[in-house]
Amino acid sequence: MGIGGSIFLIALGAIFAFAVEADLGWLDLSVVGWVLMLAGVAGLLATLYFWSNRRRAVVAAPVPEERVVADRVVPVQNDQVVQEYREVRRPSRPV
Repeated sequence: MGIGGSIFLIALGAIFAFAVEADLGWLDLSVVGWVLMLAGVAGLLATLYFWSNRRRAVVAAPVPEERVVADRVVPVQNDQVVQEYREVRRPSRPV
């Protein structure tokens, strides 16, 4: 129904319940007004409930990155062996 439709039903029900003084004999307009107001309040509460459920954040687990260690290089600097590793990262794949 939505918020707009619910507010419309509440306003229309209030008009029938409090402002209109007509005697139709077989139909009591104040009862119709109260029923419309209750339907509008129920629709408003249902709309707000479903909107609050829709706005929850989704937390996903982090995707592990694949790392490939390649090209092991062992250079010599000043008569000392220095080990260096070159790390190549692949772009993460979509899940």
